[in-house]
Amino acid sequence: MKFTKIIATAVSIGVGASAAWAQDCDHSHWGPDDQLGSANLISTERTLEAAKLIKQGKSMPLGIVIGPDTPAFPPRSLSLQVVQPNQHGGQKLSSFGYEGNYNDDLLQTWVGIGSQLDGLGHLGEDGMYYNCLDEKEISAISGLTKLGTHAVPPLVGRAVIIDMAKHMGKDVLAAGEHFGEAEITAAMEAQQITVNEGDIVLFHTGWTDGMMESDPTAWGSTEPGLNNEGAVFMASMNPMAVGADTWGLEAIPPKEGDKVFYGHVTLLKDNGIYILETMNTGPLVAEGVQEFMFVLGQPLIKGTVQAMINPVALY
Repeated sequence: MKFTKIIATAVSIGVGASAAWAQDCDHSHWGPDDQLGSANLISTERTLEAAKLIKQGKSMPLGIVIGPDTPAFPPRSLSLQVVQPNQHGGQKLSSFGYEGNYNDDLLQTWVGIGSQLDGLGHLGEDGMYYNCLDEKEISAISGLTKLGTHAVPPLVGRAVIIDMAKHMGKDVLAAGEHFGEAEITAAMEAQQITVNEGDIVLFHTGWTDGMMESDPTAWGSTEPGLNNEGAVFMASMNPMAVGADTWGLEAIPPKEGDKVFYGHVTLLKDNGIYILETMNTGPLVAEGVQEFMFVLGQPLIKGTVQAMINPVALY
């Protein structure tokens, strides 16, 4: 399925939606003024418990390397230029007290490329976002006035990997292959994984390991993942964040009858749960790591909807 078809489907689903939703909105159980959502679950107690998972003293990055050729949801793109200011024709910077030279870089990019954190202002419904915030109230061309990812505290806690590829007997799940409560529960039981309130839950599908280099077009336009019912089930566990080794978390093309990317609405808007995309779970799975300490400090760019990230797994 091409992106244009995905977008058209998403738009058609929204046609005729009732504007009365805003009047019926339920505020977050963290209060009508809350903007942090599940980040409220961060605590000293949970951090100390997560630290106990460091048994081998090892660390693993969960981000991937990105560049101009990294597939991304259109029209997203990235352009990097390295420049040598005031050094044309081989000029040196004598004012430094020596014959200095240096490189600087200019980056023009959409933020939603590669490994990323989806903030609570990313995807909503009927013009509304997390905690009944209206798009007219928070969306400005110069940055979000509320729900910006710069305000999210460091996400630190226990993380688990649910290996859906292993559970389904495959190295790589197929495009559009989806899973919900039954499949997730069965995988957790088979792999002896528990999910506690405030945990970070990552799904391994094999998609990035198996497809990103060999077929980047397919990798960036389709994917396996959660179905709509699966997102509701995940939200019921009260995690801090839900992510996967895919660029969009949900199955594309979606399960028949499912709304496109509606897991984003369920997690972000309805429950204030953060989404982690394109997490590099393969190396951890290869080492047999199922739980670890998760540490993320995202870039503090004021008003960003998303953040390019490289979380660290400590185990």
